[in-house]
Amino acid sequence: MDSVLFSVSDFPVTTAHALAGGGALIILLLLALLLSALRTGRVRAEEAEAVLERSVAMERHLAGLMQVQSEMTGRMQTMSEIFGSRTSDLARLVNERLDSTSQRVGQALQETRAKTDEGLSKLHERLAVIDRAQSTMTSLSSEIVSLQSILANKQTRGAFGQGRMEAIIGDGLAPNAYSFQSTLSNGLRPDCLITMPNGAPSLVIDAKFPLESWQRLARADGPEALRTAQAQFRSDIAVHVKAISEKYLLPGETQDTAFMFVPSESIFADIHEHFEDVVQKAARARVVIVSPALLMLSIQVIQALLRDVRMREQAHLIQAEVHELLADLGRLDERVNKLHTHFSQASRDIGDILTSTGKISKRGERIDAMDFAEQPRLAGE
Repeated sequence: MDSVLFSVSDFPVTTAHALAGGGALIILLLLALLLSALRTGRVRAEEAEAVLERSVAMERHLAGLMQVQSEMTGRMQTMSEIFGSRTSDLARLVNERLDSTSQRVGQALQETRAKTDEGLSKLHERLAVIDRAQSTMTSLSSEIVSLQSILANKQTRGAFGQGRMEAIIGDGLAPNAYSFQSTLSNGLRPDCLITMPNGAPSLVIDAKFPLESWQRLARADGPEALRTAQAQFRSDIAVHVKAISEKYLLPGETQDTAFMFVPSESIFADIHEHFEDVVQKAARARVVIVSPALLMLSIQVIQALLRDVRMREQAHLIQAEVHELLADLGRLDERVNKLHTHFSQASRDIGDILTSTGKISKRGERIDAMDFAEQPRLAGE
């Protein structure tokens, strides 16, 4: 029975030892199982207690939720009532706004229709004006064609420039201040002579501008043709300026400067822009190239000079009138002083009269204050 099973570090382990160790191991296992069961029961109790607490908390939470739900139900009812009233107010307001908007839209449509009718009537009027303008332009185009045919002829072209110059001078000066086609001492006849004031020499104006050279310049279709036309234009202008300077600038009879009239503002501007050398040569030859506007301005200056001369001629008459006016003013002052003396004497007499009337009035008051009634008699009288 006590046979040795094995040895551990020279200690023999018998069967009894093995049985005793097995029983102790079983007892330890039972104790471990018991402790495990106790621990499991405690954990379950704690879990049950935690579940109970959670259920209580859930019940409280559900109660809170029910209370909140009841409050929300009341609030929803209140909000529904408010929303209903607000909806009715909004519907009423929308209806009112729609009514006012429809009224405004109707009024605006009426105004727009009235304005549209007015605009259409004005448009018809303007279309009628445009039709008349178109007919006028048609007639003007025919007149331009006839004007081109007139300008194609050299004599008629010269007559056109002469006529425009005569119109400008005739509108600005008196008839005795100018003359057309007058004869100079050398037998030549310039287009116009302007009579200058104070016996000064007359001003010569020539209206024969070489327009055919300018037209060839405008019709040039290439660089070579353009250069040729420009050279020809410079040559024609130089010849014409030389003729004016030699024929019409007569010392003591005409001014030392003459005008060459250009009947177009556009031609005048192109000459000053592209032919500055021509203008400078003409100025050195004492010939001034003028356009219709520049000629009109010069005529206005001459008119002002003539007016000033007339005023100076009448200066002695004005001085005599001023002298007579001063004499009349002296007599008026003397008579006013006499009248002032009479008024002063009359004022003193009126003062004396007022003094006398005051004394008379005071005496009358004293007389009026006297008592002329019969006095009562005494007993012994």
